[in-house]
Amino acid sequence: MELSQRARVRAGDRDAFGLLFEQHARAVYNHAFRLTGNWSTAEEVVSLTFLEAWRRRGTVRPEGDSLLPWLLGIALNVTRNVSRSARRHQAALSRLPPAAVLPDFTEDLAARIDDTARLRLVRAALGRLRRGERDVLALCVWSGLNYDQAAEALGVPVGTVRSRLSRARRKLQKLAEVPVPSPGAREPGKASEQVEGDRENAVRSMRGGTR
Repeated sequence: MELSQRARVRAGDRDAFGLLFEQHARAVYNHAFRLTGNWSTAEEVVSLTFLEAWRRRGTVRPEGDSLLPWLLGIALNVTRNVSRSARRHQAALSRLPPAAVLPDFTEDLAARIDDTARLRLVRAALGRLRRGERDVLALCVWSGLNYDQAAEALGVPVGTVRSRLSRARRKLQKLAEVPVPSPGAREPGKASEQVEGDRENAVRSMRGGTR
């Protein structure tokens, strides 16, 4: 009997792991960029996430469908570690004399600056949430996981995902900078259901911000 991709990854099959990278590297990158707001940091997170996934391949559950929730759970932890290092590095740089800023008026750079500025507003609002609330919002709304998949990624019960997402939405509704799903927006449901309504409403302000 042919082994599933999940079983092959768990067994350390390099071809299966390469296919896993091809399938989900972009999703991991987009997830990391939305969390960090930095292109190069997001690329670093992708590399470190798949290195850590290879190291932790034995933790893959034998049953299940997509391995994306497992990868995004690893990416969350990697992003936190990278962000802490970046803050320490930035703190060290802030103690140096400021360098001269040379203006660049190309349209491409201007568009990126505009996208980054909008994303910075979104991330500032997310900073007002508890870590668990930020995680479920990023997984369910930005990355499109349903409740079951988000619970797998975070290692928590499905009910915890639901309650955290509900609290996150209520808090964000008080912040004018961030549009959030309306009460009538479709909730993420079972694995076969989509969350296009949630995702479209929550990230409308930053469309085009990822590559």
